[in-house]
Parts: sequence; C-alpha cells; structure tokens
Amino acid sequence: MAVEQSQTMPRTTDEEEPRGPSEFQLAMHELKRRPPAILGLIIITIVIIMALFPWVFSPLDPVDQDLARYTKPPGFTDTAGRVYHLGTDQQGRDILSRIIWGSQISLIVGITAVLISGVIGITVGIVAGYFGGWVDTIISRIIDTALAVPFILLAISMVAILGPSLRNIILVIALRTWIVYARVVRGEVLSLKENEFVIGAKAAGCSTIRILFFYLFPNVISTTIVIATLYLGRMIIIESALSFLGLGVPPPTPTWGGMLADGRSFLDTAWWISLFPGIVLMFTVLSVNLLGDWLRDVLDPKMKRIAD
Repeated sequence: MAVEQSQTMPRTTDEEEPRGPSEFQLAMHELKRRPPAILGLIIITIVIIMALFPWVFSPLDPVDQDLARYTKPPGFTDTAGRVYHLGTDQQGRDILSRIIWGSQISLIVGITAVLISGVIGITVGIVAGYFGGWVDTIISRIIDTALAVPFILLAISMVAILGPSLRNIILVIALRTWIVYARVVRGEVLSLKENEFVIGAKAAGCSTIRILFFYLFPNVISTTIVIATLYLGRMIIIESALSFLGLGVPPPTPTWGGMLADGRSFLDTAWWISLFPGIVLMFTVLSVNLLGDWLRDVLDPKMKRIAD
C-alpha cells in the first residue's frame, strides 16, 4: 500500500516549478510602464514607414519647382486644386513632400553610419581589450588622436577632398564615431577575459577567433545595442548639421538640414520653410533618445530596475 501511495504522489521536481518571465516579457513590461518610450516608438515607426515608402505618403513631387508658388503659406491651394498643407519654399516646392522624402536620407545616413561605425568599433575594441600590451597601446593612441581632431574640421576636409555625396557623408560620420564603441567594448573585454569561461575556452584549445567572436562578442552586444540606439539620434543631427552647412547631400535631393538652411533667410516672412522640418527633426531625435533610454534600462544590467 505504501508503494502504491508513493507512486500516486505528485513529483516535486525543478521542472514543475513555474518559470519566471522571459527577457522579452520583462522588456515589454518595462515599456508599458514608460509612456514616453511608447510615444517614441510610435513616432519612430511612423518615420521609418514614411522613409521606406515616401511615394505613398508624399502628395506631390518634392523637386517640382514653380515660382508662381513662391513662399506660399500652409494650406495654399493652386489653380489645379492641389493643396500645399505645409506651404511652399522659395522655389515653389511642397514642404510636406520634401519633409517626407528627407526622412529617407536622414534614416539612411543614421542607420548605415551606426552599423559601419559599430562594426569597426566593436572589432577594434575586442582586439584591443583581449590582446592588451602593444596592440592595446597602439589602438588607444589612435583613439586619442581621433578624439583630438575636431569633427567639423575633419568633415570639411574630407568633403572638400571627396566631394559632397551620400556615401561620403556616411563615411565621414562612421570614421569619427567608431571610437565610442571601441572605448566601451575595450573596457568590458578587459574584465571579461579574466572570467572563468574565457580561461576555460583557452584551456580547451579554442582558437583566438572563436574566443573573440563566440565568447566575448555575445557578452558585449547588449551594450553596443544601447550605444547604437542612443547614437542614432546623434547621427541624424550630424547629417542635418552638415547639410545645413552645405556639406551634406547636394540639392535638389531634399534633406531636413538643407531645408533648415533654405529657410533661414525667410524666418521673418516665410517661417514655415524652417519651422516644420525643424519640428520633425526634433521629434524624431527625441523619440530615438526615449527608446534608447528604455533599451539602456532593459539591456544594461547596471541600469536595470529592481522589481517591486
């Protein structure tokens, strides 16, 4: 009878214990607790959709010029019945259409520059932190030298040599921002390489390449994602600043920074030329920063909040 009772008793093993929430569930829970981050996610989603399909949302041709529409105010309707919801610029071009198409340039430059600088910076940082010695010294001096060169001077010099273009703008930004990733990753790898899992991998005969990219890289990826998110907004600002100075993508391609530059001479008579691109630029960068703060709290163990 004792045997039969023991067979019918429920087992209390670790497998039957309720599992805690996953990382994704924790991230979504944190997102629900942060309305600003939700607002940022909505805004950046709208901007991305507009950048992917600008011809769907653009009411008019962004480069169509007509001096008969010279600096018309928002809500202007021409003789053909076309409505210019945000007005026109000094060349009669539709502001709304140019803003929509300009989002494509800003996101292309921002995302591409983040990816390129991230790949370079992560690779250099892992190598410097793992090998140390003269390798770390050389890389550290290169980073110090890059930090000593003013960014605007570097941008002007490279654009003057290579010429203004989308490719060159991405190259200029990426070659200046990789050092951020390299310094952070180097510091993390310096501590990670002393951990038991790295020492065990060396004792097991794993190759250096395997240790770098299969043991160290997964442990620094969360930090680099946070940096990339926070720096995406900065990349967009840098591209707009270069376009504002005439060092960005050449006209007639619409860019937010170029539109701000076009309207600076008309602030007292046609304020809408600069105001609306500036508002879109501000909210886009703000939404990216809000999402970056959320990702930092979710992915960075040092910044995670303790559950109540």
